Order: sequence, then structure tokens, then C-alpha cells
Amino acid sequence: MICIATCFSHFGAIRFIRLCKEQGWPARAMPVPRDLSSSCGTCVRYEGECPEKPLEEVEQIVELTPSGYRPLYRAQGS
Repeated sequence: MICIATCFSHFGAIRFIRLCKEQGWPARAMPVPRDLSSSCGTCVRYEGECPEKPLEEVEQIVELTPSGYRPLYRAQGS
């Protein structure tokens, strides 16, 4: 599954990329798509699952589907 994770900071995005690579999931940083909002403007596009416990820097994780984005995770208060 192809997912996008938005983060509260650039540092959080870099940490999430490392987490993905540790799991063996291809991941790269990119600008946040217009339909998603983010505090830092950087997101991580990766191929893998939604982690059971995402890093605390992660704002949200969505799956890319043919009809748009399907929410998988959203941090409390965001």
C-alpha cells in the first residue's frame, strides 16, 4: 500500500524515513500535497503499512487510493 505521512517538523519527517527504511519500506521526503495540510510542509511517501505506534512527530498517515486519500492515523489534537 502507498501511504503519505505528514509530520509536525522536518526532523520528524527524517526520523519517519529512517523508521520506514528499518522496516524495509521504500520511503522519500516530498512536499505535502495540497489536499493534506502539514505544519512543516514536508511529508513522507512510503510503501508499507501504517505503524501500530507512529512516532510522536507524525501528524497523520493516509493511504493513497484511486478515489483519493483514506485516513489511517491522526494524532490527537490535530
